[in-house]
Amino acid sequence: MPTIESAFFELHRLDHLAAQDSVIHRLDARIKVLIIVAFLVCVISFDKYEIAAMLPFALFLIVVLGLGGIPSGFVINKLILVIPLAVLIGLFNPIYDQQPLMQLGAVTISGGWISLFSLLLRFCLTVGAVLALIATTGFNTVCMALEQLGMPAVFAVQLLLLYRYLFVLVEEGQRLDRARKLRSFQGRGLGMRAFAPLIGNLLLRTLDRSQRIHLAMRCRGFDGAIRTCRLRRLNSRDVLVLVVAGGVLFAMRVFDGPSLLGRFVTGLLA
Repeated sequence: MPTIESAFFELHRLDHLAAQDSVIHRLDARIKVLIIVAFLVCVISFDKYEIAAMLPFALFLIVVLGLGGIPSGFVINKLILVIPLAVLIGLFNPIYDQQPLMQLGAVTISGGWISLFSLLLRFCLTVGAVLALIATTGFNTVCMALEQLGMPAVFAVQLLLLYRYLFVLVEEGQRLDRARKLRSFQGRGLGMRAFAPLIGNLLLRTLDRSQRIHLAMRCRGFDGAIRTCRLRRLNSRDVLVLVVAGGVLFAMRVFDGPSLLGRFVTGLLA
């Protein structure tokens, strides 16, 4: 089970990855947000039985991660954490959908199993795309880009504060966990019985800490607006990337690449 320290390190890992310099990092944040939104819409719009047609989107995501210098192990570890949620959502698909759709030798695969695999692939693609966006842009810059694209400022600020308060929560959890270990003797007080009081204490400490942070922000003149020193204008390269990426995503959604490739290879062998 991951410790609080490792969870805190993983939160900072995204910020460290966003501080790198690559082709993807140098793109305007608004362009990256629009491309990821188009990617998500295309992936979500597939039929529940589609699997092969979504494979080109996996290749597109792999290329983006490679150009952005995002370690594949980091993304895979995050996907492993969220895959159980997708399995839980589609757990009963094989039970309720038993219509035969595929025959592999003597094995008959029902529609429920195909829809479950499609859900898992769709889940991995969407979560991986969001991770790629944050790891190549930074959460603060993503919130700023969303506000510039028309999201209400109050929602953008709420997202930003929610992300920042995760660090406050983890820091308070570290202090409580360290104090509990220092006061324990021969493993006493480290069982599950001690978690309920710790969670209540953690809630009270984070509420008190958040009030102090809010007062400090008000004293420094915070008025609810997101400000950054890296404001920039769109250039021709950003627009070109948006057009090319959008065209590629549209083509992958409209044309079934794996089926076309299969027909082409079958025609050559015939």
